Amino acid sequence: MNARYFLDTNILIYATSLSPDHAARRGVARAWVGRGDWGVSTQVLMEFYAQARQPRHGLAPAAAEAFVERIAARRPVLPVDSALVLDALALRHRHPLSHWDAAILCAAQRLGAATVVSEDMEHGRDYGGVAVLNPFVAEGAGGR
Repeated sequence: MNARYFLDTNILIYATSLSPDHAARRGVARAWVGRGDWGVSTQVLMEFYAQARQPRHGLAPAAAEAFVERIAARRPVLPVDSALVLDALALRHRHPLSHWDAAILCAAQRLGAATVVSEDMEHGRDYGGVAVLNPFVAEGAGGR
């Protein structure tokens, strides 16, 4: 189970959200989702489903579920287990990260992904062999 990139929840949300607030990021996010060289974790799939079905995104719960099913069938998906949780807690103590972001970085490393694509962590920073790419900064679309 290998992937070159690991997509964070926010990329999946921007790719599917019908919110006018996400229009500027939608194209970049959809381009990433359309690639074949990425994976996710069960954490990202659950976070996506929880967020995507919120009314502000305009995605029906059935559509959010179908999207999760497509990803699960076509992309590497790393399950979150107790060892990953403990690794994430250790990473969190070494870097100023939330436990959720630390779990994403650890899952990416386990998938063999050298890059996490996300707007939620510091663009360009390397966290023990996994770098963060904010595609909205990299593409000039104005991320954080």
